[in-house]
Amino acid sequence: MAQMKPSSLAVFNSNDIYPISADSTMPFQQHRDIFYLSGVDQEESILVLFPDAPKENHREILFLKETNEHIAIWEGEKLTKEAAFKTSGIKTVYWLQDLEKVMFELMTQCDTVYINTNEHYRASVETETREDRFTKWLKDKYPAHAVAKSNPILQRLRSVKDQIEIDLIQQACTITEKGFRRVLNFTKPGVWEYEIEAEFMHEFLINRSKGFAYTPIIGSGNNANVLHYIENNQQCKDGELILIDAAAEYANYSSDMTRTIPVSGKFSQRQKDVYNAVNRVKNEATKMLVPGTDWAEYHKEVGKIMTSELLGLKLLDKADVENENPDWPAYKKYFMHGTSHHLGLDTHDYGILTEPMQANMVFTVEPGIYIPDEGFGIRLEDDVVIQEHGEPLNLMKNIPIEAEEIEDLMNK
Repeated sequence: MAQMKPSSLAVFNSNDIYPISADSTMPFQQHRDIFYLSGVDQEESILVLFPDAPKENHREILFLKETNEHIAIWEGEKLTKEAAFKTSGIKTVYWLQDLEKVMFELMTQCDTVYINTNEHYRASVETETREDRFTKWLKDKYPAHAVAKSNPILQRLRSVKDQIEIDLIQQACTITEKGFRRVLNFTKPGVWEYEIEAEFMHEFLINRSKGFAYTPIIGSGNNANVLHYIENNQQCKDGELILIDAAAEYANYSSDMTRTIPVSGKFSQRQKDVYNAVNRVKNEATKMLVPGTDWAEYHKEVGKIMTSELLGLKLLDKADVENENPDWPAYKKYFMHGTSHHLGLDTHDYGILTEPMQANMVFTVEPGIYIPDEGFGIRLEDDVVIQEHGEPLNLMKNIPIEAEEIEDLMNK
């Protein structure tokens, strides 16, 4: 609210419950923005912020679907006005049926309305959201109002984490650790990728996570070289590596982990050499995540470290580097994705990448080397918090990562 223009109002909507077919629906996932601003985790909810409202009780308003006995029996009780206040700290709660009447009063008292569009750099949205429909209605009904964007404010707010948020992400990482240790104990030649996925899911649910923070990747052998492999339906064979990109959510906050383990419990010498190279790149890249770092420049520096490791592994030679295309450097043949992204309520969280890194931002660090010709790919990923001074805090420091430790745990 402190960053809104004078005489302005901002509106935030819940997500829809999305239909599948017949009477089936996807499980509800709350829009992260309304959840971040209010704590309300319920469909058909609307948050209105109006800092300069003439009536003090109209400066923060929640609109909720009215609960009743029928809903309580069939779906479970929805938020009452009292429960909504307890959750959000917002005193003024109206039922949705009063929305148009109350909005008319509010819109006559403001000049600018903030709409909430998705401006994330990875966004590719083909579905019209509840937020989109509301925005259409609002602009159509009140065409004389100036329109402003909430997203730049939210990107800056959400990218810098409160200690409460860091503690929740840490809890997600701790649950992920439990899942990974379970998988190290379980994996052996002949298991199927989906069985490993099931072991994670069991451990996550039993620790009060709702499940995976994102669709898990369990890629054995050459499947590891497909960056978004999610079929998880192949048998894991002796001598192969398994790339595991899987992590728990907790209280709507994401963790994001990648580990690569040998099916047999032992790396070959070549696999270990590549593994240790990736781990060294990860450790060096982590040290660069400090306040003031530029995201684009950081990736260039990581590219130089990776180039050096690929030369050492004989995957590149000096001529490859000398003749490289600056727009697609030689190392990209084996490491074609970025090293770090923001993490938080979304796995690829909000954050304006053209602005310098700040303390209390949470980033992943995830270099990889992918060698289809040799039948394996390796990626390692931790989640770290940028500190005001010194190296970042690794929220996954207790999750085994050294090759020898992985082997020891698998062979216990």
